Amino acid sequence: MDSIKLEIYRSLYTSVAEEMGVSLRRTAFSPNIKERRDYSCAVFDRRGRIIAQGDHMPVHLGSMPMSVKAAIETCPMQPGDVVVLNDPYAGGTHLPDVTMVAPVFETGRRGDGATGRFTESSPSLPVSQSPSLNSQSPRLLFFVANRAHHADIGGSTPGSMGAATEIYQEGIRIPPIRIVRAGELDREVFNLLLANVRGREEREGDFAAQLGALRVGSERLQEIVARYGFAEADEYAGHLVEYAARRVRRTLETLPDGIYEAEDFLDDDGETDRPVRIAVRLEIRGDKAKVDFSGSSPQVRGPINAVEAIAVSAVYYVFRCLIAGDVPASAGIIEPIEVVAPAGTIVNALPPAPVAGGNVETSQRIVDVLLKALSQAAPHLIPAASQGTMNNLTIGGWDARTGKEFAYYETVCGGMGARPTADGISAVHTHMTNSLNTPIEALEYAYPLRIRRYAIRRNSGGRGHARGGDGTIREIELLTDAKVSLLADRRKTAPYGLHGGEDGKRGLAQLITPVAKGKTKKKKLPGKFSLSVNKGDRIVIETPGGGGCGTE
Repeated sequence: MDSIKLEIYRSLYTSVAEEMGVSLRRTAFSPNIKERRDYSCAVFDRRGRIIAQGDHMPVHLGSMPMSVKAAIETCPMQPGDVVVLNDPYAGGTHLPDVTMVAPVFETGRRGDGATGRFTESSPSLPVSQSPSLNSQSPRLLFFVANRAHHADIGGSTPGSMGAATEIYQEGIRIPPIRIVRAGELDREVFNLLLANVRGREEREGDFAAQLGALRVGSERLQEIVARYGFAEADEYAGHLVEYAARRVRRTLETLPDGIYEAEDFLDDDGETDRPVRIAVRLEIRGDKAKVDFSGSSPQVRGPINAVEAIAVSAVYYVFRCLIAGDVPASAGIIEPIEVVAPAGTIVNALPPAPVAGGNVETSQRIVDVLLKALSQAAPHLIPAASQGTMNNLTIGGWDARTGKEFAYYETVCGGMGARPTADGISAVHTHMTNSLNTPIEALEYAYPLRIRRYAIRRNSGGRGHARGGDGTIREIELLTDAKVSLLADRRKTAPYGLHGGEDGKRGLAQLITPVAKGKTKKKKLPGKFSLSVNKGDRIVIETPGGGGCGTE
């Protein structure tokens, strides 16, 4: 292996994933994708191993390999095919996250790995129509995939993130199916999907953006093969996986061998008031680790269950964060780590359990628990708890301005936990989410909503030698009657401080209702609810602050 070539290929493959993301963002219709950037793109080798991904959503990227595996095993793909899926029990995470997977086949380009020159036997034809080399079937080179959170995917509540007791209430489930066959969109499948979602035009535009991003990724990978030859490109894809695995092993070797245990709780499941336990037993031996979630609560009735892909994704994220410096975000990161997530528990639910909040809330608590355990092994590296929730807010109804239904979805940022040597950052998304906010101008233009207040929630971070970051306050006035849902946590259990640092402040939600001219009534809301509200009502979300670190 040539170390310089390894870096070149790391940059090449990562740039493909990043360019796919730029294409997806710039052509999407919904503010959730084009403004908040709630999407992820990745490149996989011909065996289905992830070799590169953009700096997008951690909760997507660690779990996407299971979606690609399900697509490959269920729908053997030919040139020009695209498989779509969102079923959490068939490789997905939760229903609004729709994944598309496409194979990249060899075209008429013949590369010369020594000079970079190539000839093009059929430059104007798409992949699905390119002639086979030597009159044989074209060779499979890579897979490309992307995942985007759609602002609605059907179900009983607008935004598809409301209260539910079974997955059938959360939206349309899409097992791995072909949406494009030999380069042609399957209009019957597409119409079936669009008939089951709110905001048909916006959903159609976002689906089209995902398809376009796959095409961009395919073309760039074919250019790499044409320039360097497939033998070398495939060899160094394997080296990237192996290199990431070596870096993780070296990181594990720097940690003291031992068994480290921790627990934390989700407030409730939205159906009962009982807290939901997540427990971890982390065993480090040499250059390997075992992460065991046995002892976590059984799966629950409410929509906070996580599937196995989410548990693995959270583990992937935490150990990637431990590696010093830059490292290829590939399948090698999870290779030295064994994850035990017992079936039927909150971290590996079985159907038909609802799972909308598992992807966004339970994933955050899994990270909190794992970091708490690691703080015993590496106190100089691990921060206090961040806000530990994504504060998932969905609002849907009828927009009189356009004469069409609308569905708004957003996660609201909060405080980052204090680091051992630095304060936490205020008003930022942390850990399993990496999205932006929806700019006020874009939100008010797209939806019948008005932002009355958007501010830092001062002094909400925990005190300590290093102080936790502050949360935010987001106050939204409804300009039409609508259905509002919130999936949030850390309303009862506070983000923990470390090494004597104070906990961060818990979150809060309120409904403000006009009762007379100049007078209003305030009502405290639970962390998980779905309710109908009237024009003129206001929803206030105050997000948690991060925990402090060390004594003052």
